[in-house]
Amino acid sequence: MSDARTEVLARVREALGRGTDAAPAPAVVPRGYRPAGEHAPGSEPVLELLVDRLVDYRAHVHRVAGAEVADVVARLVEEVRTVAAADADDSHRAAARPAPGSVVVPDGLDRAWLAGLSGDDVRADARDEPLTATELDGACAVVTAARVAVAETGTIVLDAEPDQGRRAISLVPDVHVCVVRTDQVVQTVPEAVRLLGEHPGRPQTWISGPSATSDIELDRVEGVHGPRTLHVLLVS
Repeated sequence: MSDARTEVLARVREALGRGTDAAPAPAVVPRGYRPAGEHAPGSEPVLELLVDRLVDYRAHVHRVAGAEVADVVARLVEEVRTVAAADADDSHRAAARPAPGSVVVPDGLDRAWLAGLSGDDVRADARDEPLTATELDGACAVVTAARVAVAETGTIVLDAEPDQGRRAISLVPDVHVCVVRTDQVVQTVPEAVRLLGEHPGRPQTWISGPSATSDIELDRVEGVHGPRTLHVLLVS
């Protein structure tokens, strides 16, 4: 194993133009990718591209004003509960969705976004008082904020800040309602990585549409590794 390691490292040094006896210095690797897109963050071309990618991934996008967030969140939660209640009457589909339950939110979420929900409907998750996996699994939905969104890849990134919470709360419930401000939308991945690099110690969750996978015959199945349904509220 040690001989193989030595050989691999020697080849890396050779590829970088450094001999095996050279002092360990930071390697300068040329990067030819675009550091940024041609459109400014939050501009209309960037937002349109993000919406196009999200819809292609089968996410549901709602473009709303700030004052409308609470009403839209309440409407979506009510729709989720209606569907879950209907499925509970169908023995073939009952196992596919949780029964109507509470809405999980990170403890730092803007409470104005939840004004349309009853206080009894909301369960806050905190790092020092986390909900159990069973409690998360019984929730009908989770509502979070986001750190940044990438238009070209249709990706939303959460980095575990108080308004986004632990990774588990956005992965266990069947429905994820994610609130993204338009000024958080950048065009390219390098732009997002620079923002995320300001806090490298935060755990990140990269989301490109609802969780999905395909078998060898390319039959798509959603909800295998995370939420079956993703609603994105794009707030201007």
